[in-house]
Amino acid sequence: MINRILIRLKVLQILYACSLNGAHELKTAENELLFSLQKAYDLYHYLLLLIVDLTRLQARIQDNRKHKYMPTQDEMNPNTRLANNRFAIQLGENEDLKAYVNQHKISWNNDRDFLKNVLEMLLDSDLYARYLDNPDDSYEADKDFWRTALKYLINKNERITDYLEDKSIFWNDDLEIVESFAVKTIKRFEEIQGSKQTLLPMFKDEEDRLFAVKLFRESLLHGPEYRERIGRHMKNWETERLAHIDLIIMQMAIAELMNFPSIPIRVSLNEYIEAAKYYSTPKSGTFINGILDTIVNELKIEKLLRKD
Repeated sequence: MINRILIRLKVLQILYACSLNGAHELKTAENELLFSLQKAYDLYHYLLLLIVDLTRLQARIQDNRKHKYMPTQDEMNPNTRLANNRFAIQLGENEDLKAYVNQHKISWNNDRDFLKNVLEMLLDSDLYARYLDNPDDSYEADKDFWRTALKYLINKNERITDYLEDKSIFWNDDLEIVESFAVKTIKRFEEIQGSKQTLLPMFKDEEDRLFAVKLFRESLLHGPEYRERIGRHMKNWETERLAHIDLIIMQMAIAELMNFPSIPIRVSLNEYIEAAKYYSTPKSGTFINGILDTIVNELKIEKLLRKD
């Protein structure tokens, strides 16, 4: 689930934190990186669990209204399509999700007001109205409702994203990427699989986990060497005047270019240019592209750039 885009993001965040607080103890910083990646995987499960808990909350609310003193006709005969959503019920019974929730103690139990607010927003949406009016009362329709709700409603709501980022500092900037994998998971679900449907693993394979650790180590341990190389190509621009985040981005880019022969040069450059556009100034992408192109040519001449 944790792809290399997210890995680079997490490495950048930890390197930036290290540079600000002056901490360079490798093992401590490396543990912080792995913990940050674990929290991203937690978020993936929190988003799936949100679907389950919102569905169960709707069922409890309807049941409570039905059994209150003198309920109305609408309360006695509510539309239970959401409460009985087949996909959400299957997800609530999923063995992988239940095992992870129990092992890592994740829950929305302390966020009841948040759940109520999200449910109210969902019930007031056009998406919910279309869901109730949809003549296709099927598992696929139930699944598509939650896929659409997660992608276009829940994760595009600023109040919800702010709440999630306040819930964990490690979730800043993670939501869009993790949400895409939660949506991918929903698409993969099949009714016939029942509770046995597998969720996405934390890493696609061991190679991705090693990529995270090695990229961080090389970027941190050889940081002074890489920064010195960057400084030689600044041309009328003192290294001290360079945006600090730009320097770290280029430091990481050089580490990746020099230590991962299986990753094409253009792939690495594009990833870090995009990171600069997002995390730094509007002009940083163009500036970093120029510096890194020059450094790539230099590394080729020095025969330090080996690619498969």
